[in-house]
Parts: sequence; structure tokens; C-alpha cells
Amino acid sequence: MVPPRAKVFLSSLLAIGLLAGSMPIFLNPGSSASALAPNAGKPSASAVEKAPLSPPKVQPNIPAPALSDRLVEYHMDVRYEPEENKLKGKQTLTWTHPGKKSVNELYFHLYPNAFASNDTTFMKESGGRLRSDPMPDDGYGSMTITSVKTTEGLALTHRLQFVQPDDGNIKDHSLAKLRLPKPIKSGESVTIHLEFEVELPKIFARMGTTENFIMAGQWFPKLSVYEPAGLRGRTEEGWNLHQYHGNSEFYSNFGIYSVRIRVPENYIVAATGFPTKPAQKSNGEKIYQFYADDVHDFAWSASPNFVTAEEAFSAPGIPGVRIKLYLDPAHKDLKERYFDAAKSALASFGKWYGTYPYSTLSIVVPPESGNGAGGMEYPTLVTAFGAKNDSPGYELERTVIHEIAHQYFYGMIASNEFEEAWLDEAFATYAEERVMEKEYGITSNTAAQGASITSPAPLKMESWKYSSHENYALNVYTRGKLVLQGIERQVGPQMMEKILHTYAQKYRFKHPTTSDFQKVVEQVSKTSWQPYFDQYVYGSQMADVAIDVIKTKNKGTAEHPRYESTVKITSKDGDITNVPIVFAFEDGKTVERTWSGKDGKVTYTLEYSTPLAWAMVDPKYSIVLENKHINNYMKAGMDPKVVTRWNLSITKLVETLFGSLSW
Repeated sequence: MVPPRAKVFLSSLLAIGLLAGSMPIFLNPGSSASALAPNAGKPSASAVEKAPLSPPKVQPNIPAPALSDRLVEYHMDVRYEPEENKLKGKQTLTWTHPGKKSVNELYFHLYPNAFASNDTTFMKESGGRLRSDPMPDDGYGSMTITSVKTTEGLALTHRLQFVQPDDGNIKDHSLAKLRLPKPIKSGESVTIHLEFEVELPKIFARMGTTENFIMAGQWFPKLSVYEPAGLRGRTEEGWNLHQYHGNSEFYSNFGIYSVRIRVPENYIVAATGFPTKPAQKSNGEKIYQFYADDVHDFAWSASPNFVTAEEAFSAPGIPGVRIKLYLDPAHKDLKERYFDAAKSALASFGKWYGTYPYSTLSIVVPPESGNGAGGMEYPTLVTAFGAKNDSPGYELERTVIHEIAHQYFYGMIASNEFEEAWLDEAFATYAEERVMEKEYGITSNTAAQGASITSPAPLKMESWKYSSHENYALNVYTRGKLVLQGIERQVGPQMMEKILHTYAQKYRFKHPTTSDFQKVVEQVSKTSWQPYFDQYVYGSQMADVAIDVIKTKNKGTAEHPRYESTVKITSKDGDITNVPIVFAFEDGKTVERTWSGKDGKVTYTLEYSTPLAWAMVDPKYSIVLENKHINNYMKAGMDPKVVTRWNLSITKLVETLFGSLSW
């Protein structure tokens, strides 16, 4: 996901639950005749009766060969009811146990409950904002599980229980445990039938409605991931359980999705996967049916105002994909820019990271008021930012390219974004910047980006443990991307491309960790990178190379001067290598040196006929992880104490500037 204020900010640098509280997850016995049931909530005689919901079994006649383990299979039927601003759905879920120990419970993410009140973990941590978008007034939403049954018809609804493993917040209902009537053994499958309702929030944090636009992201009860021993470095198997946090995104098993979507008959639907048959109109609604396999999520969007366009595209690594646009009318004349950005991204990523294995890629452009759903990735579907005007800058291309990069690092590689978000966001940002430079000639100002990291934090860290959303974004997106560029600066572009291609191919559909990536870096480069990862990935260091002291004295005579200049240079933070240095003398002569960075400090002694005027380390800002450039330069003759006070004042000013801006 792209944080829009982050992008605007860095661009400027280039130039310089349930409803509230204790409401239960299930309806009371008196209301157990769910509105999802065929005879419940019958319409009046004057109303048109709509067909009951029934999860579809439809799938392609010849399913594609499995690319993933396909541990889950979702069959869902959902109806959007704009009058009530609700989704009503039925789900048949089948899960295959990948571990060795018997399992007595399942865990479900109920993401819409994050918006149930101001007391949820998401709302408390985010302050009711995501990126620059606040939750609209009275914009709450929630999810209610109305029925849970086994295939034999045994009711399990009363066995649901909210759990809060991360913070113990009893008012957070974004994660629920379902106690099973009998244990599931290794390799066995269990099928559960659920019925649910979603009270849609006003559009915020990737989902909801605005005007007549709907974004259904994280809209269904979603099974948590059960990790066998060995997966992601686990020594003991078990569930990976986290609530929905203000910073966190998602982590799920790969599987199969067959989804029927019912909307008012004038609505157009964009969704993950591909349609298995043409949409049909019946009793005032339009019925779509989609199928996707080897994906770990399913999202959809709908609006009667979409302006649609579609083109086929193929390239090396892209055997054939249909690019589908669902544009807000304000961007109806920009379809060529969207197509061009998508094709540029796919062509590059297919070459760099491997084949795009899906047959579709949909791009949804929300209305301006739906920007809270913009800049987000889902399998085979991405959203651009809200259509604020009809002449956007390069942020249009940048956003589309970034979200398509997620099709690889989020979609196919599928690391755990709760715990290691940088493996998705930093890698997508790195890939995005490469395409922007290659296709549009736009290069990033790494010096300014490095200077923005005033509070570095470890990259391998749970997303909610960063001190703020700003701190999360600056580290996970920007600092993480700089870490990758720092590797590239040391190994060269060709070897870096080989590293990332090897990583993307080896761990496709495998849920890798940071240590897995480190192993690939070391295997391809045939070098140990442990100190680098310890400092910049697992640790919170940045580079800080400083000119400490310049001393000059005349060792000659007044008639025949011979000046000896001594320059002391120190690495004050993380290790660095191959530091370029420029020494400039008063007559204009310059001398260049390269310091290995060994031992963390070095002293240079230079003799010349005129005094040294100044010295500067890293004059071209090649050390991408440097964040305190103010002490890279020193003029000869300045009192070191004055220099220190000046540097500290400037540093404090920069920290205040960056800290005052929200992402």
C-alpha cells in the first residue's frame, strides 16, 4: 500500500467488530432466523423477491495446475444492499490442516470490526486516521456472524469467542476463536458454513462506501494462518494470531475462491480473479460470478459510474493478461496513462521477478471522496488514488506501478505483513522507483529520503510496535527501500537484479522471512552480510560519516609556504564502505580519496602549497543510508565546538519539520 502523504512529502523533498462495546458476535436466539435464510425477512407484496444466497460451486472445467499449497477454499455468495448499507453473505469454507498436531479450534479475522467504535485496537492506535484520510463522522462499520454450522448441520455459533492476543483489549473484536466439536488431525480437512452481515463503514482504511461507490476489501470472515514447524522459522507449529492494528496489513493462506456477487442491476463490479460466466440480471439485481486460485485474498469494488476499458497484453514473463480499467468518470480520458503504467510495470516485473501467472489485472479508480480506498493492493486487483482532478501528476503512474509491484511481493511471495511489513512495502517501493526511472526518467532523491529518517527503527518488527504511523511509514517504506539500494550500491545493479530474481522465484507462494532474503543475498553474492543486516535490518542504525577536525599549519616559510592539513573523519553510526572524500585547497585544486570505512575512523594528512579550504565526505550522496549530511562538510578554520552546536541546531530543526508532518 502507498501512503499518499508519504509520497507527496518525499516528492517535495525531491525539489528541496461489532457495533460498540460488549455486543456479542452472534444474534440472540430470538433473532436466529437470519436475514440470509431463504424465508427470513420476506419482502412485502409490492417488493421484488430476490433469490436466496447460496455459495457457488462453479469453477473452471479444467482447473489450472496448483502453484501453491491451496490450504483454503472459499465459496461465497454476497449481496450488497445499498438501502441498508450492508453486505449479507454466506460462506462455505474448507481448510486442510498442514501441521502434525491435532487442532481443536479455528481462528477468524473479522476485519470490519476494527471500525465498530473508537475503542477498537485499530482506532485507538490510528487515532481514526489512515494516511491522510480520517474516518468520516459517524462512519462506523462492523461484522456480525449470524450462523456457523458444520456440514452435518450442527450449530457452532455459540462456540465463537473474541480473542485479543496482542493487547488484551476486550473491546476489540477483530479476531475470533471457533471451538470445534472434534479435533482436526494432520492432513485432514474441515468444512464450515457461515452466514454473516457487514455494516459497511463510510469509506475509510481500505473499505466502505461513499456516494454510490463501494470498496469491499477484507469484507468476509477470513481464516488465520496455521504455520507448521519450519515455516517462517517456527520451531513449534501453531496459529499466527494478530488483531487488526492501526499500521498492520495482512497475512493469509493461498487457496481457491469462488464468489457470487449480487449488486443493484445498474452497478458494474470489479473483482479478484476472472468471471466464470457473463453477469446476469434478475429481479432488480445484477449477479456476477468470479473465480480465482493460488491467491490469498479476494476483494471487489462496484459502482454504477465506472467507465470501463480493457486491453490484452503480453511480454516476456507475461504470457497473456487482460488489463481491465474501472475508472471514475473524472479520469475517463486518462485510460491510456493507466494502461501505459500497467504495461510498463508488468513488462519490467515479469522480466525481473518472474512470470505473472494470472489471466487478469484490474485497476479501480475511486471517486475523490473514496480516496480512503485508494492506493491499495489485492490479488489481481489494485486501486489507484481517488480521482481528484483530470490532470494528475506522475503520482498516477507511480501509484499504479507500486500497487502492481505488490502483485509479486504481497501477492505471490506473501510474507507476513503483521510482523515483517518491509518485505512487501520496501521491496515494492524499490521496484516502483526502478520503473519510474526506467520508463519516465524520474529518479529519487535518496539524500533527502535518508534525511527524513530521524527516528530509525528495526525493519523486522511487528507493525504496531512502531512509535507512530509516521515512524512506521518512514522505516518500512523509505528506510527499507534504502536498505535495498544500499545492497545494490555494494554489489552493483546486475547482481542486485539477480538477487531479487532468485528471491522472487525461490520463495514464490512460500511466505518467506527476512532471514530467507538474507540467505539469498549471501548465496548470490558469495559474501556474508550479517553485520549489514544486524545494523540496518534487525537493528536501527543509520550511516553517519562526519568531518570531525581540520587542522592546518605552515611547515615551510613565508616566502616558500608548505601547508600540512590534517583531517579527521569518523563513522559515528552504522558501518560503511568505500566512502568518497573531496579535499579542496584555497587555490582551487581538489584531491579525491576513497576511505574503506575500516576501524570506523581515519586521519588524512595532506601537504600542499596553499592551505586546505574545506573537506567533504560523500559529496555525491552515494551513501544512501546516511541521514545526517549536515556534518559531512567542514570549512577549515572553524571551531569544532561551533560546528557541533550548528549541526545540532540544524538536526533539531530537521527533526521538528519531519515530526510535524503526518503521512
